[in-house]
Amino acid sequence: MLKIQQTPYNQHINDCLLKKKEIDLYVKREDVLHQHISGNKFRKLYYNIIAAQAQQHDTLLTFGGAFSNHIAATAAAGKEYGFKTIGVIRGDELGKNLSKTLAENPTLQFAATQGMEFYFVSRKAYREKTQADFIDKLSQSFGRFYLVPEGGTNALAVRGTEEILRPEDMDFDYVCSAIGTGGTIAGIINSSATNQKILGFPALKEDFLNHNIQQYTQKDNWSLVRDYHFGGFGKIDKKLVDFINMVKTLHHLPLDPIYTGKMFYGIIDLIKKDYFPKGSKILAVHTGGLQGREGMNWRLQKKGLPLLKL
Repeated sequence: MLKIQQTPYNQHINDCLLKKKEIDLYVKREDVLHQHISGNKFRKLYYNIIAAQAQQHDTLLTFGGAFSNHIAATAAAGKEYGFKTIGVIRGDELGKNLSKTLAENPTLQFAATQGMEFYFVSRKAYREKTQADFIDKLSQSFGRFYLVPEGGTNALAVRGTEEILRPEDMDFDYVCSAIGTGGTIAGIINSSATNQKILGFPALKEDFLNHNIQQYTQKDNWSLVRDYHFGGFGKIDKKLVDFINMVKTLHHLPLDPIYTGKMFYGIIDLIKKDYFPKGSKILAVHTGGLQGREGMNWRLQKKGLPLLKL
């Protein structure tokens, strides 16, 4: 099973705005769990690795985009625990000149160093990744494998993310999490106290998240804040880059531009707008994803935008 390298802790944020608004804000530093398998990816893979070992699999197969945290984490977990790994990657154009792709993409370059084999598919084909016919074709090509869904979300992943909140976290009024596929926040909701309000900050504009979350939880003490995706998944602008860099400088808190940066921006903006009552105690979950900063900087440089501080 995966081994924790550093125990997560709650980092208190000291800020003039928070004092003025009488808000207590902490960040749960799940990003420190493991150097390469951090945050929610560690939690999601934990019980899946145990299941794969119990079923005597020797290969993990999963799906993701070119800069996917999940792809990087799965590759690292496979190497650490003796699995072959196969990444089905969205974008068949990336496979036409693999050496060029790896030179320009730190995420795939890292996954390759961990031994991951890539299978590049068109965006149209990628949309069929959950279809039985598509999975059968993968089995014909690669043989027997343990399938981990895109983003890692399944029942075992939710079981893992239920372990994010600890008994000492039950006195927070609000718990906030960024959302990709919905598995992380579902686990947080399941382990939350009934008096806590769980706020999810989607990193994308799609409408399937309510359905995804409801598959894994029966509780209703949660809601989604949809105003801080910055235009959609992977979208970023100078305002967000400047904010992330400011937080890194002032609070020594590294954030990623896809998930936690947008969530933290949203939390601070809601505090400014008096969304939270005075005296509220807020816990923001840092879900990791810091490996994506280097790849984002490559994209920002091409656009002539400021770079993220690493």
